Amino acid sequence: MVKIESEKQARTSALPAPGASEVFQLLRDGQPRTRAELAQLTGLARSTVASRVDTLMTLGLVAPYGGAVSTGGRPPSLFALNPGARVVIGADLGATHALVILTDLSGTELASARQSMTISDGPEAVLGWLVATIGELLREAKRTSTELAAIGIGLPGPVEHETGRPINPPIMPGWDRFDVPGLVQRSFNVPVLVDNDVNIMALGELSGNWPDTTDLMFIKVATGIGAGIISGSMLQRGAQGTAGDLGHVRVPRGGEIPCRCGNTGCLEALAGGPALAAALNARTGGDLTATQGVIDLVRSGDRDAIQVIRQAGRDIGDVLATCVNLINPSVVVIGGSLAQAGEHLLAGIREVVYRRSLPLATEHLRIVPSVAGQNAGVRGASVMAISHVLSPESIETASLGAPSEGPRRSGSERH
Repeated sequence: MVKIESEKQARTSALPAPGASEVFQLLRDGQPRTRAELAQLTGLARSTVASRVDTLMTLGLVAPYGGAVSTGGRPPSLFALNPGARVVIGADLGATHALVILTDLSGTELASARQSMTISDGPEAVLGWLVATIGELLREAKRTSTELAAIGIGLPGPVEHETGRPINPPIMPGWDRFDVPGLVQRSFNVPVLVDNDVNIMALGELSGNWPDTTDLMFIKVATGIGAGIISGSMLQRGAQGTAGDLGHVRVPRGGEIPCRCGNTGCLEALAGGPALAAALNARTGGDLTATQGVIDLVRSGDRDAIQVIRQAGRDIGDVLATCVNLINPSVVVIGGSLAQAGEHLLAGIREVVYRRSLPLATEHLRIVPSVAGQNAGVRGASVMAISHVLSPESIETASLGAPSEGPRRSGSERH
């Protein structure tokens, strides 16, 4: 009986302490802290904190900071996030491009790949390329598939976030309700998170350039027009994942102009890339067929192109003014391919928003161009994956199955 009880006690003492995530969330910012500081911040006993720190070190998520590992004396007193413990993939799969990056848990890029490809080639072809590219990036960075913790993917269409399946995407034939995570997980058995491109752009812009902002809107102006909405530091997807679909809001100047959604007078039908090319052709007798042609003319100083893009800004501003009154963001970021037109588009947007929105809502409002540019989406996909890996739920799950020897530590531990 004594032997059985001793074995039971040994097994119990070997189990990781519950609630390791509570301690870990305090170390996520990378700032080193002592056990005493962690105990003070959490209100836990030092012995409990020590047990939870040991669990996190076993997982490799936390590492000693500032000195060599103890060889028998007192363990190092400072601990911090070990960003090299795991790696994640961020993938931005656009209408005509694909960009993939491999990062550590701090978001530092370790390897990347870019490819011109068409989303209409279908999920098997596009995701097949993605799976192959993930393997190549892992080999390039000398990391293994066991170190891969999660994959974040952005798609250019509506996505049911809970399942990762595209829902009736207008420019993605063959993708409707396709099991994107399921296909990728055939090769990599890790969480696969999928969202629409403008949502991940908002995350990428926020994390990289506005980390202290709690209320931000990212407006993507390209073939279509959409918004990523961050309110109270949370990405707002809406009940069915369609929050921020500005392109199909009716605008005063829209009249009976038909839109691809089946309605008339939509913002996209006036201010989307194809609409601007058509409007410029009507004015000049030209034959532009792509958004880039409009941008090139604006950059060259073409008067007609500048007037068309400025009016597009005003039309966008008509819809955005209502959003500013309703959501009250502190920052509105303008991105997407048409944002390359620069200040002419921004001037039109600002002109209407500052005139039509409530003075209190615009008192400190900033309407700015995207800093991340074409990398906003892929950065956001990486952020989405990292947030999942470092979430309290994921840490708790990992701590309950902590291996006897954690993943390798970062090769560049801080000293």
